[in-house]
Amino acid sequence: MEKIPLIDLRAQYRELKDEIDAAFLRVMASGEYIAGPEVEGLEAEIAALTGAAYAVSVANGTDALALALEAAGIGPGDEVVTTAFTFFATAEAIVRRGAVPVFADIDPATYNMCPLDTEQRITPRTKAILPVHIFGQPADMSAFSSLAERHGLKLIEDACQAIGATLEGRPVGAMGDAGCISFFPTKNLGGYGDGGIIVTNNERIANEARLLARHGSRKKYFHETIGVNSRLDPLQAAIIRVKLKRLEEWNDRRRQAAEYYNNGLRHTPLRLPAVMDKAGHVYHLYAAQYEHRDELMERLKGDGISSGHYYPCPLHLQQALTFLGYKAGDLPVTEKTCAHSFALPLSPHLTREQQDYIISKVIQYT
Repeated sequence: MEKIPLIDLRAQYRELKDEIDAAFLRVMASGEYIAGPEVEGLEAEIAALTGAAYAVSVANGTDALALALEAAGIGPGDEVVTTAFTFFATAEAIVRRGAVPVFADIDPATYNMCPLDTEQRITPRTKAILPVHIFGQPADMSAFSSLAERHGLKLIEDACQAIGATLEGRPVGAMGDAGCISFFPTKNLGGYGDGGIIVTNNERIANEARLLARHGSRKKYFHETIGVNSRLDPLQAAIIRVKLKRLEEWNDRRRQAAEYYNNGLRHTPLRLPAVMDKAGHVYHLYAAQYEHRDELMERLKGDGISSGHYYPCPLHLQQALTFLGYKAGDLPVTEKTCAHSFALPLSPHLTREQQDYIISKVIQYT
């Protein structure tokens, strides 16, 4: 058996090679390498996918988060309640605004931020809630929407790992004031470089985000405010548009692969991922838990099976965030999950033969 990658991007390219190559050549021949019809087309298609009135493309998912926060009026000294069980960019974007990330603990079954614990973290300084749809599992947006409304807070969705996911039939991203999506290559819908997009139903937030992402300028050489240079280039947009046509099919394949793991591993001591009621999980990652995770991952590696440790260090214990004053034990569920969680290979191109091999080795070593 050949080495099995965590996410097989080469197989993805092989499936779409002719279409992707044609899109690349189309952009190269156009002479338009900043903005233009490919970017505008992608924005319209992502808005339609998420049910949002507006979509603003940016250079990456981190910029999407930071610019969405700024456009929503979050600034220095404001507190934003979020999760410590996610990639660093979530907290980094908050700190970039001069705001303060306040970490709530997670639900042990779904890995998503716990609404009850979130409410306990709200203070008079809290200005926003930023849940993450972790690993493609929708967060409890009904509960977070109620919290935001009750306390007069902005609600920003980190949907960077969850494009195409749904909750009660509604796509994630446009349930709050703004949603942020990443097009990093390993995401369910990824480019061949960095990219991101902000979706919203709020015209003011959309206009402000677009202004901020374009040097604070609506008219060339005239600048209304201090912004940044955060643009998605047409090459990435064209490639992502090709993949977007397959997103629903690919997400279905991910769900089928996850169900195959669930059936094959149900009698092992692994704690398998749970799906929230009425949630359309898109399995950016298939994240399980095991008490002897490090030993298992090492043995799988020896058999050519890649796996990933998500996340080795929760955000509240990161060296860069020590100024926030958190210590070990402050978020017990998050910390326990970080100590035991890991991801098995999963992508739309994972074969049943590969899964059978992985399942057999996990059973053998547990």
